[in-house]
Amino acid sequence: MFTYTCKRLLMTIPVLLFVAVFMFGLVVFTPGDPAAVLAGEGATAQDIAQIHAALGLNQSVVLRFGEWLWAVLHGDLGRSMFTHIPVMQMVIRHATPTVTLMVMTMLVSVLIAVPVGVLAAWYHNRWPDHSVMIFAVFMFSVPAFVVGYLLAWVFGLQLRWFPVQGYVPFSRGVLLSLRSLVLPAITLGSVYVALIARITRATLLDTLREDYIRTARSKGVGGWSLLFHHALKNAANPIVTVIGLGVALLIGGTVVTETVFSIPGLGRMIVDAILQHDYPVIQGTILLFSFAYVLINLAVDLLYRVFDPRIKY
Repeated sequence: MFTYTCKRLLMTIPVLLFVAVFMFGLVVFTPGDPAAVLAGEGATAQDIAQIHAALGLNQSVVLRFGEWLWAVLHGDLGRSMFTHIPVMQMVIRHATPTVTLMVMTMLVSVLIAVPVGVLAAWYHNRWPDHSVMIFAVFMFSVPAFVVGYLLAWVFGLQLRWFPVQGYVPFSRGVLLSLRSLVLPAITLGSVYVALIARITRATLLDTLREDYIRTARSKGVGGWSLLFHHALKNAANPIVTVIGLGVALLIGGTVVTETVFSIPGLGRMIVDAILQHDYPVIQGTILLFSFAYVLINLAVDLLYRVFDPRIKY
């Protein structure tokens, strides 16, 4: 396993290099002049030219990419073009709300979706199964921002159970902090719950039709022992795969969710950076997101051996 892990970590290098080239090219060739944005509406051509020279925008694209990549390899993601704060410092400052929201969403989603999917598979073609499928289709059909506004209106404005906007840091109390993320976590996890529940149901149904399940039933094994010990354990790998791939949904969903609930996280920071054409922030943040996603996929691959010892790397 150690050799496999090292090989997979080495494989992340070309992946991250491709992401770096793609992001740098996308930002460079995007319409709009960052120097003109920084200079303001009343700037002269000389002012814009001075900003071009200060930012190195007069250099060739290849040279700029080489200097940026060399700095990234040394842990320097650059500085914001507007606040002049190092990008890494900005990421660390805004990471706590986003990471807490994502972890909370994953825990809530998995704890809800897996039992619901198991229930639907166990009561196949009966009312629990139909209810789960209707719920899943509904969650897939409704956009996340609509769910967020509905939850904010019902549980925030009408019932006043949870705050509608903002984030409470852990320094002011763990419970208060988690309470401020309940509605955003449910909003972000709505599609995630539907996805995991459907995959759990489909995978478990296929497993329950296997020959060894029929053999176990013929030997008198039934009920919860058959379901959890024999069926669910062997159906775990596809479920774990979907959970890992669903992290991409969480990364994209944080942008919308944090905007709806005014959470000062990484998603909100990326939106502000895009609106301001703050290229170093955009490049650095997305590169870190890509690296985190690659590591999560590696963790998912390593978990396969836990659920199925027959797998060899």
